[in-house]
Amino acid sequence: MSNPRADLIAAERRRQMFPPPLPPQDIERMARFSERRHYEPGEFLKVAGRPSPGLFVLLSGHVVVNQRTGLGTLIRLVEHRAGEFMGEVGQLGNAASLTDAEVMEAVDALLIPTDRLRALIIGEAELGERIMRALILRRMLLIEAGVSGPVVVGAPASPRVQRLLAFLRRNAQPHQVMAPCDCEATCALMEQYGALQDDALVIFPDGAVLRNPSEPQLACLIGMVDTRERDEVFDALIIGAGPAGLAAAVYAASEGLKVAVIDSRHFGGQAGASTRIENYLGFPTGITGEALTGRAWVQAQKFGAEVMIPVEAKLLDCSRADPSGALRVQLGDGRWLCSRAIVIASGARYRRPDLPGLADMEGRGVWYWASATEAALCANSEVVLVGGGNSAGQAAVYLAQHAERVYMLVRGPGLSATMSRYLIDRIGNTANIEVLAHTELHELRADATGSLASARWRDRRDGHLWDCDIRNLFLFIGADPETDWLEGCGVDLDAHGFVLAGADAAGPGRAIPRALETSVPGVFAVGDVRSGSVKRVGGAIGEGAAVVAMLHQYLGA
Repeated sequence: MSNPRADLIAAERRRQMFPPPLPPQDIERMARFSERRHYEPGEFLKVAGRPSPGLFVLLSGHVVVNQRTGLGTLIRLVEHRAGEFMGEVGQLGNAASLTDAEVMEAVDALLIPTDRLRALIIGEAELGERIMRALILRRMLLIEAGVSGPVVVGAPASPRVQRLLAFLRRNAQPHQVMAPCDCEATCALMEQYGALQDDALVIFPDGAVLRNPSEPQLACLIGMVDTRERDEVFDALIIGAGPAGLAAAVYAASEGLKVAVIDSRHFGGQAGASTRIENYLGFPTGITGEALTGRAWVQAQKFGAEVMIPVEAKLLDCSRADPSGALRVQLGDGRWLCSRAIVIASGARYRRPDLPGLADMEGRGVWYWASATEAALCANSEVVLVGGGNSAGQAAVYLAQHAERVYMLVRGPGLSATMSRYLIDRIGNTANIEVLAHTELHELRADATGSLASARWRDRRDGHLWDCDIRNLFLFIGADPETDWLEGCGVDLDAHGFVLAGADAAGPGRAIPRALETSVPGVFAVGDVRSGSVKRVGGAIGEGAAVVAMLHQYLGA
């Protein structure tokens, strides 16, 4: 039976996604930022897998936008005619096109390149808001449709498949998933490339096929990052795209600084994996970490920040030996990026207990986050979650909606010292969550395939052991700072490896640095990586915003 309210909401969303033809006055406003182009029938305005030239506004003619499945099939998505604009949120970051756009009837169009599109969105606020909303919703449509972008072929439970899917999902990249023998084509390709049971085969829109690609390889082939040499000098290079790094990027770029952000994994950091954040200002009903940080990711690009993911920082060179006098960061592929100032927002990596065989079971029942993908694997089964912080509490409440029972293992006497009151109350009112205090994980066992089969935990007071046959274990036991790449650059760290800043970074004969500045002038630290930070999303965002004023002071000195 149709739901009238749901139908109205869907219709309004569709109207915002593909609004009615623009009136002449809006087209005139957009023309200031554009170049006029003409295309004949059979030509393509953009091609899946290739860089998109920008946003198109059709003045006349007819264009069909198709999704390419990667296996040679085209699916018609939408048609555009005079007065309509064509593009999605990837246009803000020079991303490769996810769709083909073929001219059916001769087209006259306005082409708005990426840099001018950002200028339009900022300079024409009301019109820009409508365009932004449509671009974001169109990216969501491509993700939800599941028939564009690269095709990941492999067994659903394969760790290699799960790793690639997690990477694509966490970076808001549309993709397709197929089992090895969903069709004759996938069967033939698996055989042709000698793919084994746990292998992941990725088919790209341009026809390229890779077996078990790394995340950087995958990103390059779908146009997320490039490999060209970079000789420009940024005003601020931000290492890390978690809440602190994204906040710094948004505020710095919006104030006119030339900004780049790099992250080795995905935007959002650990906060991006939070299933619901309920104590962040302005969201009384809560918001997922993915949604909050995803908005910030788009916002940073809207203001002109260049976001490079996945790009790893390997080394910070503070010698200023470069002819420009800039600081330099060496990337994982050997290239260098130069910047007048550096913001360290690299956060922390998941802490792993010292248990034999743990690493072999990661992705095979051992998880460090709890998204919809992992929750689906836990349906009607018992799971174990280790940790007593807010992230652990959020994950436990979320998993309890899917699992038969969630056992929370907490080393201390309870949750009150490490978790927010609202989460403690919610856990206490969730019948299928059992909190086991004074308890630690003792042993893991795998089955014949190498997947998690059971866990043993221990009461720290009397040494009593319990065994439980489980297939999914979630670890939320804190994190260690991502600061290995700072070795030898002169940035001082505390005894635990976190970055010292402000008065804590002052040394003999040195002036006291600014509150978020490190022992090296022009190098700043924000968020979880900074010694003494509060390790909360709100705190990280606040530091990311505050550091921009200090950047201006330093750059203007």
